[in-house]
Amino acid sequence: MSRIGLKPVEIKEGVEVNVENHLVTVTGPKGALSMAYKAPIIVEVKGKEVILSRPNDLKHVKSLHGLYRSLIDNMVTGVTDGYSKDLEIKGIGYRAEMKGKDLVMQLGHSHPITVIAPDGITISVEGQDKIKVEGIDRQLVGEIAAKIKDKRKVEPYKGKGIRYVGEHVRRKAGKAGKAAA
Repeated sequence: MSRIGLKPVEIKEGVEVNVENHLVTVTGPKGALSMAYKAPIIVEVKGKEVILSRPNDLKHVKSLHGLYRSLIDNMVTGVTDGYSKDLEIKGIGYRAEMKGKDLVMQLGHSHPITVIAPDGITISVEGQDKIKVEGIDRQLVGEIAAKIKDKRKVEPYKGKGIRYVGEHVRRKAGKAGKAAA
């Protein structure tokens, strides 16, 4: 039994949830998000709660039940509070700057790397080594942060590259030198 799917989604103050033709639309102070869902799951708005139910206990229906409940909860949180991911750049000569809406990074390549922020995503740079990705769609914020991080993965010997703030990177010992004879 899906314990997550059985919990109702609380609708926060200032948020409006509409359900029509297998489409959930959540509107709040920061914007609006919508999501289509599959047929076996039933979504209903009752008072200040969104309640999801399922017609049977088949394995794939149970997994969709918990999935859609989590996605709707993320939408409600996104339109009220928003989501953000913080990244940091480590390495000598590695830096980032904003040029308009574009993020331009120097990461040790022969050319600068540019990341264009899609609609609904705000990228900002604090100093030269801190990048913040913000938006209302949790999945899109995580995807853009992962794409930025993928431009220069952290290498295990010196720890240079792009990582999430607070991420632990396992370091390897370097090559051992010959013993003096």
